[in-house]
Amino acid sequence: MRLVVQVKPLPTPEQAAALEATLHTVNRAATLVARIAHQQRCFRNFDLRKHAYARIKAEFGLAAQAAQHVIKKVADAYRTLHANLAVGNLGKPGSRRRRAAETRPIVFRSRAAQPYDDRCLSWQHATRTVSIWTVAGRLKAVAFTGSARQLALLAEHRRGESDLIWREGAWYLYATVEVPDRPVAAPDGFAGVDLGIANIATTSDGIRHSGKHLNALRHRHRELRRRLQAKKTKSAKRLLKRRRRKEARLAAQVDHAIAKQIVTEAERTGRGIALEDLGGIRERVRLRKPQRVTLHSWSFHQLGAFITSKAARAGVAVIFVKAAYTSQECSACHHIDKRNRPDQATFSCTSCGFAEHADVNAARTIASRGETGWAVSHAA
Repeated sequence: MRLVVQVKPLPTPEQAAALEATLHTVNRAATLVARIAHQQRCFRNFDLRKHAYARIKAEFGLAAQAAQHVIKKVADAYRTLHANLAVGNLGKPGSRRRRAAETRPIVFRSRAAQPYDDRCLSWQHATRTVSIWTVAGRLKAVAFTGSARQLALLAEHRRGESDLIWREGAWYLYATVEVPDRPVAAPDGFAGVDLGIANIATTSDGIRHSGKHLNALRHRHRELRRRLQAKKTKSAKRLLKRRRRKEARLAAQVDHAIAKQIVTEAERTGRGIALEDLGGIRERVRLRKPQRVTLHSWSFHQLGAFITSKAARAGVAVIFVKAAYTSQECSACHHIDKRNRPDQATFSCTSCGFAEHADVNAARTIASRGETGWAVSHAA
């Protein structure tokens, strides 16, 4: 299983200046390569080298391996762009946003991340330093730090490339590690998890993780951003910049805590975890304008990814089931009717009379679908 480890380099001022100059140079080179790729309609890594490799080496003074990584970064960016276009993430054909994405070459930020392989970056775990290539020459003995768990994973299981990232005045190195897969135990039933906005997650055991605090905080941050953007003063812009990731960090912290509780309980009871497949829900759902902001700030994908990742490390089975009508289906008799759910919190079956909190009922329906889906997929 692949994980990403984050460590924090501690460069001297001279080393930091060299790292910053490197990011500026490689991203200017990447923007040039992206323009060449767009003009030539050539997006494959190997083919793009024929058009751009010699030019960026000569114009920007890049080392051979760094030039290769710049070209690969551009090819990966276009692959992601084309994948998003194919699934409609950038709007419908003919829309302004999609047309802009299709007709303009990709432009890289001056401090966008840069990948490094073992030829350009080497780790010295005993002294906790790295040696890294820059446009000013190779920097040796650049100190780094991190949590004990992250450093242990890095020393024992690191594989592949590392990314140099500058974010909010600090430097980071993201390294890929491969930890041994833990065998998935045969589940003794499933715990269903209903993801929502009023309640971030509700389990089939009746445990509800309320989203009231997080939703109120998001509303407060949204109003604060609106007021600061309306002011348009330098101090307002500085405050916006300082707070720009605060809401995302809080949401990630809450999702991590919820995912850990769900996976820990499933591991303790020997069950698997059943989740709804909510892919494309933002495109399918039609809401009034005031509700759209709330829907688009809903981090269901992040929470699902956290649960899946933690479950894989714990050997807990995870299965995704169809989300259609889980809120309208009775978990007791499986009768589906829109009238079963008269409001957000209430579920009352019109067929058998079963009554329960709506989110708990949906979670039990998801658990039932998970057991059926697992039995079918593992029938052989």
